[in-house]
Amino acid sequence: MAKTNRSEETSPIRPGMTLASLGDSFTEGVGDPYPDGSGVFRGWADRLAEHLADHVGEIGYANLAVRGKLIRQIVTDQVPPALEMAPDLVTLCAGGNDLLRPAGDPERLAKILDRTVSRLRANGSQVVLFTGVNVATGYMRGTIGLFARYYMNVRAIADRYDCFLVDQWSMGVLTDSRAWDEDRLHMSPEGHRRLALRVAEVLGVPTGERWDEPWPEAEPVSWTEARRDDLHWLKESLGPWIGRRLTGRSSGDTVTAKRPELTPLTKDR
Repeated sequence: MAKTNRSEETSPIRPGMTLASLGDSFTEGVGDPYPDGSGVFRGWADRLAEHLADHVGEIGYANLAVRGKLIRQIVTDQVPPALEMAPDLVTLCAGGNDLLRPAGDPERLAKILDRTVSRLRANGSQVVLFTGVNVATGYMRGTIGLFARYYMNVRAIADRYDCFLVDQWSMGVLTDSRAWDEDRLHMSPEGHRRLALRVAEVLGVPTGERWDEPWPEAEPVSWTEARRDDLHWLKESLGPWIGRRLTGRSSGDTVTAKRPELTPLTKDR
């Protein structure tokens, strides 16, 4: 496919636009539950859709993302219905779960992503891609080489197909622990809120809020409190996560997409 010049295309941000979000737990919104107790997650994608509806009045919105999904599953299960919808805009983030497995290969994943983006662009959708947060510190720092290689490929794909790119790697505010849920793998409600603002900014949509607002000064945490939190995390989050990997299970095995079809979202909700 020849490279498309996005500047020559009609902006996808308009009244009645359609948006489909594809991916895994990141896009499903895990870590940011709706306050109604339904167990449904909001997340940056729903928040972005709300910003878009506030800006243009009404949009059609689908969210096909399901936690735990690998890139092949996203391509098999989510891309075909998205192609049928032919939305004006697609957000796509995939590959993170693959890289957390022993056989994760950044270059192989990039080839799959490249083919997928090519299909979406040829189908008439504009596409938003993402790099991940800088993992130079914390328990995932040993994976930084794999993730950095993959994100370099993501940047190249975004350039090749003239996609919007949300570079979380450069978002220093997301390296603060308060941007993350207790499981340290998914973003907190505030992390999701800030990311939604950043995606809106990349799309040229005003929100009246800043995603890079400095965090307030954090209360000091004693060594004892920190170790207690670490032990709780090991028991409640890391242990079960490792157990699922060892047994071939996924947190999304019994989960379905929360918004599988394009449905109206208005300024007044």
